[in-house]
Amino acid sequence: MSRASSENGSVNRSKEAPDDRSKEGRDGRSLRGEATGSGVVGASGSDFLQLDIGDAPFGGRAEWLAERLRRAISDGRLPLGSRLPATRVLAAELQVSRGVVTEAYQRLSEDGHVAGRGRNGTVVVAAPAGTPSTGYLPQQAQHSRLFTDPPGDDIFDLIRSAPARIDLSPGVPDLTAFPRAAWLRAEREVFGGLSAAGFGYGDPRGTPELRRAVALWLARNRGIRAEPDEVIVVAGTAQALALIGQVLREDGVGEIAVEDPGSLGVRQHLRRQGLRTPPVSVDAEGVRVDELAAHEAVLLTPAHQFPTGVVLGGARRRALMRWAGDGGLIVEDDYDAEHRYDRPPVPALRSMLPERVCYAGSVSKLLAPALRTGWVLAPPRHHEALVSAKRFADLGNPALPQLVLARLMDSGELERHLRLVRRRHRRRRDAMITAIRDHLPGAVVHGAAAGLHLLITFEGDGAAAVTDTDLAAASLARGVKAHPLSWHRRRPGPPGLLLGYAASPTTAIVEGVAAIGDALRDLR
Repeated sequence: MSRASSENGSVNRSKEAPDDRSKEGRDGRSLRGEATGSGVVGASGSDFLQLDIGDAPFGGRAEWLAERLRRAISDGRLPLGSRLPATRVLAAELQVSRGVVTEAYQRLSEDGHVAGRGRNGTVVVAAPAGTPSTGYLPQQAQHSRLFTDPPGDDIFDLIRSAPARIDLSPGVPDLTAFPRAAWLRAEREVFGGLSAAGFGYGDPRGTPELRRAVALWLARNRGIRAEPDEVIVVAGTAQALALIGQVLREDGVGEIAVEDPGSLGVRQHLRRQGLRTPPVSVDAEGVRVDELAAHEAVLLTPAHQFPTGVVLGGARRRALMRWAGDGGLIVEDDYDAEHRYDRPPVPALRSMLPERVCYAGSVSKLLAPALRTGWVLAPPRHHEALVSAKRFADLGNPALPQLVLARLMDSGELERHLRLVRRRHRRRRDAMITAIRDHLPGAVVHGAAAGLHLLITFEGDGAAAVTDTDLAAASLARGVKAHPLSWHRRRPGPPGLLLGYAASPTTAIVEGVAAIGDALRDLR
């Protein structure tokens, strides 16, 4: 029996009502045939999709049922994410053997339209080819413009909510590896020793425990020497950028130069604060420092440039330090520097010139974005203004998760977790590189030595014939989600895709890259 059918069977055993054969009503009649599962049972049919087994040809009931389910997925009656009835329930309603329903579900699973989800049952995960968008996307009005219109402020919300069988979006770690047991132990330890005062309002800079733990973490892992009082705990890098932008604008700074290609999300947050974001070129050595002469501030990802993955070279670092020493300000987004595989560690810029570097980091790529916890180290000139901005933004992050995270960091659990996911991420990266070689032979791979994603570009003859937005759209139609490079590029360049590998098992990675290869061949 396949994984999908066996999972569905386990769902049936755990979710369905107890056997009702011995139950009787007051008049002595059996209750079998009353309301169960998806609706009231008819003589030989189900309220689910108004299925009538009398319409099925003798000897072909499984294929008949599979075809009815395919039609319902195609026309939107069963959109992505909807759950099919348990096999036992539907078999009872149709008055057929359970094997008929199991076989129908198996055929849909082999076609890639449904998948077993353990206790969540059998779920629709992809629509048949040629399915109209009205039946494929629950939020079709928004999702239909994902790759046709220029990306708006809600683009990342839309692509996160867009249904797909395989999600190769960049920037997400292996969420299945979250150290739940260690987190719960730390939680119990924190609550066991927490006084009543610990439930009150706290320091807007963050709890002393987490600020001390972060200072030690940065010293051990990023080469940064900082006192706990210099650390400001924030709600992830997104809030860090918003607060930094606010403080700099109030200080008279009207623009922050950004890397090109560079993160669309970063530009959106800075623009929200009323700042201009002029582009500065990136090449194989990182940002072109010679282009910074006309700018007073720049935001960089020097340890693992997003999205290309290059590391800021030594000569460029020295030139950047000279530029900053002459009055320039660097905002360092150290978003995933801990994830490295085939290169030595690279020290943070903040470790070299703390007076001119505003440093931002978080646990979003270390543990999980859902924690919404990060930190900022500001130059002395801007520290108090950032603390004030944080105070009036929200009075500080929730204190209890900070205490738990601090315990996790102090105990060494976070470093053990990092070693675990590095090994897992490396295997998945290797699987993706092999799949790209097999299914996208013309693609050029960038940034493989570190991080959570690969950038692939399509260069040479025929590259201009297909846009990366068309390729991303065609891939999503096949149930695979990826980001087009053009979202993060402002100047002309070859088309490309950003493919995240950390959050998907190797089988899904290989299947997803193969689907992208099929989409590319169809477009050409």
